[in-house]
Amino acid sequence: MKVNRETKRLYVGGLSQDISEADLQNQFSRFGDVSDVDIITRKDDQGNPQKVFAYINISVAEADLKKCKKGGTLQIQLAKESFLHRISQRTSSSVLTVNVKQRRHQLRSRAIQERNG
Repeated sequence: MKVNRETKRLYVGGLSQDISEADLQNQFSRFGDVSDVDIITRKDDQGNPQKVFAYINISVAEADLKKCKKGGTLQIQLAKESFLHRISQRTSSSVLTVNVKQRRHQLRSRAIQERNG
């Protein structure tokens, strides 16, 4: 009997500051094939770590995903779809320009061009 595995992107919250990619790889490989681990540390204005979380790409069966998300002190859930991914799915001709330093954000799509055109 073949198990149907799907690649999922998990959000894992509540991590300690000293967690490593290898630690997460080892823990989550019990449930499926881990292909990528991204650890993100949010810091306050003084540079002190405030929040540590990770995104994990894992090929996992639905039953193993439920086991993975159950119990423990970590917050584990399916990652939310990113803003850029949603925009690219809605229209193939969208252009997104973000210049954070100058705080300029410009979003043009085919619908806006047609409306103004």
